[in-house]
Amino acid sequence: MTTPDAQFESAVALAHRLDQEIGRVIIGQRAVRREVLTCLLAGGHCLLRGVPGLAKTLLIKTLADAVHLRFSRIQFTPDLMPSDILGTEVIEEDPSTGKRHVRFIPGPVFANVILADEINRTPPRTQSALLEAMQEYQVTVGGVRHALERPLFVLATENPIEQEGTHPLPEAQLDRFMFNVVIDYPDIDDERRILADTTGGTPTAVTPVASGEELESARHLVRAMPAASNVVDYALRLVRATRPADATCPPEVREWVRWGAGPRAGQALLLGAKATALLDGRVVPSHADIAQVALPVLRHRLLVNYRAEAEGVPVDRVIGRLLDAVRP
Repeated sequence: MTTPDAQFESAVALAHRLDQEIGRVIIGQRAVRREVLTCLLAGGHCLLRGVPGLAKTLLIKTLADAVHLRFSRIQFTPDLMPSDILGTEVIEEDPSTGKRHVRFIPGPVFANVILADEINRTPPRTQSALLEAMQEYQVTVGGVRHALERPLFVLATENPIEQEGTHPLPEAQLDRFMFNVVIDYPDIDDERRILADTTGGTPTAVTPVASGEELESARHLVRAMPAASNVVDYALRLVRATRPADATCPPEVREWVRWGAGPRAGQALLLGAKATALLDGRVVPSHADIAQVALPVLRHRLLVNYRAEAEGVPVDRVIGRLLDAVRP
């Protein structure tokens, strides 16, 4: 029988293997790789935002190749229909008996790692087709529920430059994403390596280093990790301080924020902190782990007001002031 210590060491080793394998293909972007892995181990879904050419799709494909899981890519377009994602029912006739029956053909959502590429390019009706899958691990087609296999990890990409012809995700769907990860330009040394390593020779092949069972076991271990009451209280105080109507909301945040984060943000803070501790080989999360995941957890859950937009105040600066005001 495997001991709890052995299970923990196995989960830590799994996280390190995945990070190393992804790092063989994705040059630099260490913070982004860590945030995506944190979200994966925490059992959430991830929204990736960045300009074209920063390896968003390659990062997701590499992660899928590093795990023995089914990968599916959905290219969102204005004419994409919900049935193109969920699947459809067809009527088939038995040649021998002449009887007809309905057969369900699963769509690309029936996978373990799903890349929703440029999710803001499709209408809300199709975007919402992912809601049930992401939250309840099932889809309903023709009144029949179909369970999805676990683990399920949805990674959606958005291009922040082009806004013409796009449909911003509604707040209800944004809240389904545990992390909002922003990919920025690489630094000069990493970009030089990218130019040198990717323009000659054979592309680096990715070797699977984990199974779906191992990943699901690590996710259960993250949830089972204990969190001290003062760490839970810190996550609670951070979330409540984002709400302008709350007495604990800092004055600057109250001036800039229209709507604060809901309870799901507190859950994401704690799960993200636990996964961060696991990545560092620690058995319990700390206040610093909460602060470390605050940006990806909160940046898509805070709605800034017109004053912040007029003054050019980005949401990341609002979260920075929040962290300065709400101390452990």
